[in-house]
Amino acid sequence: MSNFIKIFKVLGDETRLRLVNLFLQADEGLCVCEIGDALELPQYQISRHLTILENAGMLQTTRIGTWIYHRIDWESSPFLSDLFKMLSKHIAEVFTEDTKKLKQRLALREEGKCVVGFIPKEELKQLIKNKKEGKL
Repeated sequence: MSNFIKIFKVLGDETRLRLVNLFLQADEGLCVCEIGDALELPQYQISRHLTILENAGMLQTTRIGTWIYHRIDWESSPFLSDLFKMLSKHIAEVFTEDTKKLKQRLALREEGKCVVGFIPKEELKQLIKNKKEGKL
């Protein structure tokens, strides 16, 4: 199967499109817990979809301590780079709630790094509220 067809098959899944949206909206790599909180999906589902995106050459990963950060691989191919540029202009308007949740979650970072990990949804809401109110 040509790489061209493989890429569109990979992007034919809504969850993977939502993931690509998050990566395109973020200026930095994202860890699985940040993605899971933004999309409200369990870690195992996020990991499965990340593996598919990585195998298609769309992502690169970086390990910092115990955290693994994923980001768009803009250098993997000219075709993917052009596709990501086109998507970045249009995809955010489709997944606005995901983008909003991601921005709230990224606001909890310290020195640009995830420090929260996986926590229950109600605790996360309280952390975000406290951060907004300057209580952290």
